[in-house]
Amino acid sequence: MIFSREYIGYLSKRTVKHLIEVKMIRTAHVHPVEDRVTAGLIEELSLEDRINEEVRVILDAYSEEMRKSGAQYAEMFKKVKGELARKYKAVL
Repeated sequence: MIFSREYIGYLSKRTVKHLIEVKMIRTAHVHPVEDRVTAGLIEELSLEDRINEEVRVILDAYSEEMRKSGAQYAEMFKKVKGELARKYKAVL
């Protein structure tokens, strides 16, 4: 993940505070809202990590074919990652 969990927690607290200040949300219990926003941010930000891991698994399965055909790992990684991002409708 590109951000630390502490920073994501900070971002979610600031986001919830701002949403309350501009009266976009109302809540008597701020901490549960912050926790849900933190969980949502972590899930979204870890999507790229999960996609990268899936790409590695796919490319490992085709490593012998890639070696025989002379395909470049970095180029194939980029192509497969783009396909998976489209499949999952992710914006990376």
